[in-house]
Amino acid sequence: MSAEQKKDEVNTIIISDIHLGSEVSRPKEVKQMLQRYDFKRLILLGDIFDDLNFSRLKKEHWNLLSYIRKLSNPDTKKKVIWVEGNHDEGLSEIMSHLIGIKVYKEYYWISNGKKYLAIHGHQFDRFLNENVFISNIASFIYSKVQKYDRENQSVSRFIKRRSKGWLRLSNKVADGAIKYAAENEANVIFCGHTHQTLYKKSMNIEYFNSGCWTDIPSSFILIDNEGNPEILLTGQE
Repeated sequence: MSAEQKKDEVNTIIISDIHLGSEVSRPKEVKQMLQRYDFKRLILLGDIFDDLNFSRLKKEHWNLLSYIRKLSNPDTKKKVIWVEGNHDEGLSEIMSHLIGIKVYKEYYWISNGKKYLAIHGHQFDRFLNENVFISNIASFIYSKVQKYDRENQSVSRFIKRRSKGWLRLSNKVADGAIKYAAENEANVIFCGHTHQTLYKKSMNIEYFNSGCWTDIPSSFILIDNEGNPEILLTGQE
């Protein structure tokens, strides 16, 4: 983007499940997306890292972290919030020192008369919480399929569309999140974790899932200055 091009103005950008360190992470594309917008708040909604092994981070992974650190500088007048995901657990103190961003378990804010809540969503994944080893194996196998898939990840997307388990997980996380939002008097709740975008409304509460940045297309959420969220896809053919 040239300096002459005007950036689109939004209030908040929400991204999740970048999985830095993974072979299918897309940090360059994340940075390019962020550079297209003039925003006031960036919420990193969990699983920014794939694991605690920093030796797997490539140059473009560090470039994204450096860019996020610059965004968090008070001079930019942007607020950067990191919400911990299950893959990020144990990184809170490290990240606070490394890029100067406080890490939250969940994050609330109020705007335009509504209460918003951002939480990664693994808290509502009962199978993961009870079967960590099996979940990790399934995640490993799927990431290998993505790596050797074609550029547009047609096989990976087919697996996702046909997987009844994936669809059940997506809806179970949504239902758990909506119930949690109701208990905490939130009007809108945002999650990641499932790697699948979803909008759902129940009990007068809106649920949005931000998808991920390991799939093609990747996805993110924008909230305009009137407080209206929207799920967007990028990298489509």
